[in-house]
Amino acid sequence: MRRTWLFVPGADEAAHAAAARSGADIVILELEDFTPPELRPRARQLSARAFDLWRKAGAIAGVRVNPFETCGAEDLAGIAKPDVLMMSKVDSSEQVLRLEAAAPQGVELVPNIESARGLVRIQEIARASKRITALLVASEDMVADLGTVRSRGGEELAYVRSRFLVECRAAGIEAIDCPYTFSDVKGAVADARYAKRLGYRMKSLVDPAHAKAINAVFTPSAAELAKAKRIVAAFDKARAAGRERAKVDGALIEVPIYAAAKRLLASIGRS
Repeated sequence: MRRTWLFVPGADEAAHAAAARSGADIVILELEDFTPPELRPRARQLSARAFDLWRKAGAIAGVRVNPFETCGAEDLAGIAKPDVLMMSKVDSSEQVLRLEAAAPQGVELVPNIESARGLVRIQEIARASKRITALLVASEDMVADLGTVRSRGGEELAYVRSRFLVECRAAGIEAIDCPYTFSDVKGAVADARYAKRLGYRMKSLVDPAHAKAINAVFTPSAAELAKAKRIVAAFDKARAAGRERAKVDGALIEVPIYAAAKRLLASIGRS
């Protein structure tokens, strides 16, 4: 499962160790804003050790490099091979093509959308490479580009998060929600629940203390699984009897709800 995508400062070995203990599904060595320019050579050198540590903990190892317009080429040349490769501040298909050409074979690409320009170009960005498995929407840089300020409630990003999800679904790729950049776990859980209601299945984060709580939000509960099983059973029975829909817990069950229940059960079966 890829519920949580944790960003970790690239040159902070204590943070690398904490990430391994966090329970995050994917841990990302962050070479952009979390790593000052003077520490990036050291962070690149630490990548192999960090990736090995996270893989041994059962996590997928990722890295976020800087755009090629800055030091992205040096990042790629200096790091070990990750499982997932992110690039910050992507707003054009040309950037994706350059990233694909430079990326090691077999590595998934996950461009990060951090501006209004990138948001309205998601379709062309997503189509630029078959190696793109997901896109991630940022919070702080997006808010700055919009000319507003970040709040705990996240109202300033409501449209961005909704549109981003729709665009990713239309492109046939996964959407990773923006991080909650405050320290309280209660707020992180509320923000994750909001994202889940929108339709997100994955969320980024910057605090390892939030990982387990956010994982719990995106893991189907026993009640949700039981209801999905009732929906599938009732709908199958109705169709076998020649009826076009069923009723479960007072709600009419039609094909889209039935299909969603089957997807939920299948996702747990693959986890």
